[in-house]
Amino acid sequence: MKKFDLITIGSGGGAKISSPAASMGFKVAVIEKDRLGGTCLNRGCIPSKMLIHPADVAIEIKEAHRFDIHHNPQFTVDFAKLIQRISATVDGDSDKIEASYTKHPNISLFKGAAKFVDDKVIDVNGEQLTADKIIIAVGTRPIIPHIPGLQGTPYMTSTEALRATKLPASMIIIGGGYIACELGHAYGSLGTKTTFLVRSEPLRFEDAEITAEFQKVFGRYHDLHLNAMATHVEYNHNTFTVHYTQNGTSASVSAEALLIATGVSSNADTLDLINTNIEMLPKHLIKVDEYLETTVPGVYALGDCIGNYYFRHSVNFEGEYLFDYMFGGKPKTPIHYPPMPHAVFTHPQVAGVGATEEQLKAHGIDYVVGLNTYKSSAMGMALLSDHGFCKILVDRKTRKLLGGHIIGPEASDMIHMIIAYMNMNATLDDMLRTIYIHPALPEIIRNTARRAKMALDKNVVRV
Repeated sequence: MKKFDLITIGSGGGAKISSPAASMGFKVAVIEKDRLGGTCLNRGCIPSKMLIHPADVAIEIKEAHRFDIHHNPQFTVDFAKLIQRISATVDGDSDKIEASYTKHPNISLFKGAAKFVDDKVIDVNGEQLTADKIIIAVGTRPIIPHIPGLQGTPYMTSTEALRATKLPASMIIIGGGYIACELGHAYGSLGTKTTFLVRSEPLRFEDAEITAEFQKVFGRYHDLHLNAMATHVEYNHNTFTVHYTQNGTSASVSAEALLIATGVSSNADTLDLINTNIEMLPKHLIKVDEYLETTVPGVYALGDCIGNYYFRHSVNFEGEYLFDYMFGGKPKTPIHYPPMPHAVFTHPQVAGVGATEEQLKAHGIDYVVGLNTYKSSAMGMALLSDHGFCKILVDRKTRKLLGGHIIGPEASDMIHMIIAYMNMNATLDDMLRTIYIHPALPEIIRNTARRAKMALDKNVVRV
């Protein structure tokens, strides 16, 4: 049996601990059954955004006529070249990580599937490893729903959609979360006719006003079927036909491609944790305490497989937290998450941080709303904005920000002002004391704060 100071299962978020620990002189084993870099690099954040940006450019070209700029009504996309460039870029980065691990004197890389044979003993390709500290950072995989007829067909998940080199003429997308909407936006904007079958409504966990605005705008570009449940799939003559029910009525839709994006499932069920005393939660999630430690002392878990948050920026935060007290000399204190932001890179773009209005109502919190549209701003006028807004939620008594939500151009950048204010426990008055560049888009945030102040002054929820 080989003994290490640290074993990290997974080379995505786990790298936030394994690499710096090895640089400090600790003997580290990294176990990875796939390409190094995890979901984000290989089949998530990075390749999807490299695909989405050209899609955003395509929309700007298509809609340039709004600004009295005209072009040939047809433009072409070299989709194969685009995908090959994306794949070569992320594969190159992954290869660099593997090369750096292979050369590092304190890192031993094991390519294969990790299987626990005891609480702190792991088998990889017949070799047994152990360590005083073990990190589980195995991420998730796409959920494949049990739809009759689906198995055996060449459907795509997000993994295949980011590697496919042919742009289909038409695509059915089953799902309405951020993965479904982002990839649907990418393919649809580049020329695919997209049809969504959504069980309830798209982006249903956003603030309700954001969801409603998103549905209205997104529906201009995609065929949305809400409250639709797929019941059967057929694949004949290179064509998918999905039968579904919608509000009690049966219907079907056909397309060249089918994308399944109905959620993700933890990979922890692949680790043979039944051989350990590590407790599991529903959906294959690993139970951890406030220190991210499992029910086996010295074994920790983080990222998607514990289910606290499903973002790369959240697992980065968790990894840095663990490193600080495991190897960085900081005291062991419970993890405290600051306001956790998110963004959906669609058209329109969506971003949020903190509570939604529905959550505040459910908890009986006394709040006011500030809401300002893009078109009610100088830059919004320049953009000829016909949709989008910024919304903030403010505690009536303390005047502190409770949440912020933006839908519209550059929402993922704009939200950072609200993230910063919330991290500093700023009040509405701090927002209003800030000087905003005129006529930059963040003036929308200032105008939103002004609307919230008006609601406070009038002792109403919103004006």
